[in-house]
Amino acid sequence: MASATQHPNHQLISSEDVEGTEVYDASGKNIGGVDHLMIDKVSGRVGYAVISFGGFMGLGHSHYPVPWGALKYDTSLGGFRTNISEQQLKDAPAFSDDSWGDRDWEMRTHRHYTAPHYWELGPRGA
Repeated sequence: MASATQHPNHQLISSEDVEGTEVYDASGKNIGGVDHLMIDKVSGRVGYAVISFGGFMGLGHSHYPVPWGALKYDTSLGGFRTNISEQQLKDAPAFSDDSWGDRDWEMRTHRHYTAPHYWELGPRGA
């Protein structure tokens, strides 16, 4: 993880520092890293982390949009942990740049990864 704007004494982190953060599977094996985030412009919520998986379990270097709710920060690893499996990645709903505006694709993707819908979490600050 980058350290230019880390603030160890509180919960906030710069998006700049999230990019490049390592992602680990349930057993603690490094499987990739956060390439970038997709943020809902209206609510301000992070919807997705686009994860770069380089050679993950036989797959070539690829980018997969993963619902933010499918990642949990693990302080002992200094990165994000996920329960996403190789089969889930292979079976994920097909993605294209047009998918970002397709609520049906978002619903199928969140259901596929059993992640909460970021748009149904209620108003910020509530």
